[in-house]
Amino acid sequence: MTGAVLDAAVPDAVRERVNEAARLLAGRRLAVLTGAGISTDSGIPDYRGEGAPVRNPMTYQAFLASEQARRRYWAGSHLGWRHFDSAAPNGGHRALAALEASGIANGVITQNVDGLHSRAGSGHVVELHGALDRVRCLTCGQSFARADIAEQMTRENPWLGQPDEVILNPDGDVTVEYVDETVVPTCSVCGGILKPEVVFFGEFVPVTLFESARALVAQADALVVAGSSLVVNSGIRLVDQAVKRRIPVVIVNRGETKADRRATLKIDAGTTEVLSGLHERLA
Repeated sequence: MTGAVLDAAVPDAVRERVNEAARLLAGRRLAVLTGAGISTDSGIPDYRGEGAPVRNPMTYQAFLASEQARRRYWAGSHLGWRHFDSAAPNGGHRALAALEASGIANGVITQNVDGLHSRAGSGHVVELHGALDRVRCLTCGQSFARADIAEQMTRENPWLGQPDEVILNPDGDVTVEYVDETVVPTCSVCGGILKPEVVFFGEFVPVTLFESARALVAQADALVVAGSSLVVNSGIRLVDQAVKRRIPVVIVNRGETKADRRATLKIDAGTTEVLSGLHERLA
């Protein structure tokens, strides 16, 4: 996207905010934190934005305690997986990869589990909440590619099918009403419970991952938050770290965030156009 096309596509007020952000960030090394809002232009719905679907997320405790809960999770997750996996990186993802390649950004910290940053070319990605393309046995620790588990689910649950159109939830699953016949995948090594390598509600972000995220912020001269309402504790703690260090914090998000009052600059706009504009102005 050229600068002229970008400028024609966004309101004057947003364009001026992008210019202001570029002036603020010029000559600084950036740490970047992203949330679900960066992936909406890739067809993955947001958690809390306008029009976001009503959610009934699986909790870690329910997943462990109930075979029926695991049936519900795996049926919905399997139906959503093909559509979630086929999502392509958008201009916001590519802009961040380009900023890292040029040495302006030191990497990306993401709350997303879609893997789109890596597929866009970002080399240093800290996935705070894991990734849906990996599955691990909770008993023996064996790791599996999600594609292999999807093949097993298709083979053992032909009744589920693969509809061409589904209403995808932000976590990559689909709401399924009837799940009693679902055959839940199990570990081929020990027969244990399998779970995608993502942080469910009720789980904590692994300490090592959060420390990696903290290190990126500590090594940066500014923090850019893109597409996160910062409701999740891990994100707001990273903003707090930046504020305590007195480095600029630029927030790009449609709607309010939990840290708007602490931001040096807030841009209420879409991440694709703003991050693309920042890349053009900083690179």
